[in-house]
Amino acid sequence: MPGEGTPPQGPPAQPVAALELLVHGVGGTTPEKMLDDPRTVRITGDDTAAVYRRADDVDDAGDTADPDGAGARPHARADRPVPEAYVWSNLTSGNGTRALWLLLLPFMVVNLAHWMRPAARAGTRAVRLYGLLVRLAALSLTVLLVAAACEVALDLTAWQCAGTHACVERHTWLAFLDGGWWGVPGRRLALAALVPTALVALLWYLSHRTWRAYESQEPLPRTDGADTVTTLSRPGFWYGRRLVSRLRAAHTAAGLLTVAATVGTAAARHDRERGGAALLDVLGHVLEVVLLAGAVCVVWVVCGRGRTEERLDHKIDRHIVRRLPLGSAAVLALSLVYAAWSRPGWTSSGRLPGDVTFGGIAVVQGAVAVALAVVARKLYTWDPEHRSALRGLGGPAVVMLACALGGVMSGGVAQRVADWLDGTGGVLPGPPVLLTWQASVIPAVLFVVLALCALLGRRALSRAKAQESAVEKEYGVERGDPGRTRAIARARAMAALTDRAPLLVGVTSGATLLLGTAAVVGALVSGKTPVGAAEGTYAFVEGAARVGQALGSWLIGFAFLMFVTWGRRAYKDPHARRTIGILWDVGTFWPRAAHPFAPPCYAERAVPDLTWRMTTWTRATGGRLVISGHSQGSVLAAAAAWQLEPADRGRVALLTYGSPIERLYGRWFPAHFGPDALKALHEDVDRWRNLYRLTDPIGGPVRLPDVDCVPFADPLEYGRTTLHPLPAPLLGHSDYQADPRFARERADLLARLGLGARVPGQADPACVPNEAQAP
Repeated sequence: MPGEGTPPQGPPAQPVAALELLVHGVGGTTPEKMLDDPRTVRITGDDTAAVYRRADDVDDAGDTADPDGAGARPHARADRPVPEAYVWSNLTSGNGTRALWLLLLPFMVVNLAHWMRPAARAGTRAVRLYGLLVRLAALSLTVLLVAAACEVALDLTAWQCAGTHACVERHTWLAFLDGGWWGVPGRRLALAALVPTALVALLWYLSHRTWRAYESQEPLPRTDGADTVTTLSRPGFWYGRRLVSRLRAAHTAAGLLTVAATVGTAAARHDRERGGAALLDVLGHVLEVVLLAGAVCVVWVVCGRGRTEERLDHKIDRHIVRRLPLGSAAVLALSLVYAAWSRPGWTSSGRLPGDVTFGGIAVVQGAVAVALAVVARKLYTWDPEHRSALRGLGGPAVVMLACALGGVMSGGVAQRVADWLDGTGGVLPGPPVLLTWQASVIPAVLFVVLALCALLGRRALSRAKAQESAVEKEYGVERGDPGRTRAIARARAMAALTDRAPLLVGVTSGATLLLGTAAVVGALVSGKTPVGAAEGTYAFVEGAARVGQALGSWLIGFAFLMFVTWGRRAYKDPHARRTIGILWDVGTFWPRAAHPFAPPCYAERAVPDLTWRMTTWTRATGGRLVISGHSQGSVLAAAAAWQLEPADRGRVALLTYGSPIERLYGRWFPAHFGPDALKALHEDVDRWRNLYRLTDPIGGPVRLPDVDCVPFADPLEYGRTTLHPLPAPLLGHSDYQADPRFARERADLLARLGLGARVPGQADPACVPNEAQAP
């Protein structure tokens, strides 16, 4: 391993430039806090993400090569590295309106599933099939979202409420649709279609704009070949421009075709049933054929190409990117004109045919999730890794959760809008039966989740009780304060609940699959049961479903408000970001490989930033570099190190603390952060030190020899001492620098790199590499 030799005994003949690049974590911070100096200067970057240095250190690290070729400039210091702070918090924070990204949570979740495939080196076809199935699941979610918008705007509002005089009297803003030129159902549908069309246009605009702002940063050109151990080292990993543009075009077209189908099929059904004009009947059949052809084209584009990571792919499939959305928009315009054509005697009654649409989407999503589970299990058996979440089934479980989120949100919102429009009158048919049944399963799913959480909490308290004696023994107290002991033991037990997340995800996913299947069957049976035949057991089930539906519709409304509230707090309040930000930052760390409308990937800006800074500095100075990352910053640091060429990587050392790189990323994304990938990174970089606490719910060991230190004590002292006359707090995931051992570990790492003198006995003997422990 590079750098394993004995450090130089004396100062070098010429100073060697050294840099310590600090990368903060989820909570975000300021360069002044990171550098512990009120006077900082921006070295490079912009208002979104930048590198800062202390004002006194601006000319202290030899950033440019000596014109005579001697390496670093004469004033480069060898006694300590010059610290720099990379501040990227503006990539994931902003004003409160960005909380609306939380409404696209199903898109982010399904995009996560793409990166959760098992770490199988064999079976290229199976790997491609895995990605294809995830992209199809993502496409179904777009269709589901737009179909739900059509259900609210077209069916419930324009078709049912605007076609019922009693409902129009209750909602006077719909009065202009009651009679007159707009009284024709087709024209009302054409007007209401502008709402879901505007939603699709907004999604396209956000995806295009955020791509330019976040993900259009071109990675550093590579001259070496990509490593085979992890995909994160591939030159084109952080530049998925071609695939995102194709998927954006396909999903935009799918949304527009969904709106066109909702409007056009309603008019075509009337023409077939009532025997309208021959020309309209022919146009209806032509429109249906065109819609089917458009759907086939969309599916072909989604299935036709995956990610290109082996090289930087600047090519754009312009014939697809431009023609597919424009063609779909033309089909939508044709359907609007067709529906708005005058049809004497056409009145709106009942519901639009939404049961078939939502039922078909639910069946397709269930089939895709099951097929994905089969493929994932096959990949796992080729290269099993016992640390993988759910033994390779993490991706399928997350896909099921994404589909369940989409279905629950669609059913709950539709039912809530129906209740608002209808009030207590009961004059509207309401949403499709399937959406009503889906809303009814929300309380059942919530009960399962709460029951499991209660069980895990009870077990955590039992483990905390069992650890109390070990805590007192560790701190060397015989009869300690019971409250203090209990608090420390509970903090450790609650932090360990992170390792039980696969169980929670697996049980919740299985419950949603079973209950979702029951909802489809219930909707099918209730739709075929004659009026008055609902007796006995079926009457009880139907009554329970109605109670669940009413409760579920209110729960989804409450959840909507909570999403927005939490989102605003997460973007505005740093303390809230530390609580829920890690889940959001894990989701937006990964590129948009399955769903183009998912929230933007900040790492496609941050990783190239770090790679460019590290490479240009090491090549200009020939010096050593330590990249120090906390929490999510450690993941960015590792991802940037993988993007370096081997010669540059060998001059870089890693210092990580509170790092989820193995505990979360290694378990849930084994193909990219698995044991082999982490081991290869450890062998390639100069040194790697990892610090963690047992009370940290996020950070943990990386499980590599000579990398992990003995866990930091938390709190620093059990009781009051001379150095700590006041009770020491439990720090958990924050303030690692507050522990004196952090400074010792950092100094020890720098000494082993030949940067500064190492004081004998300075580091904990259990924390130094194995070869240094030999006599």
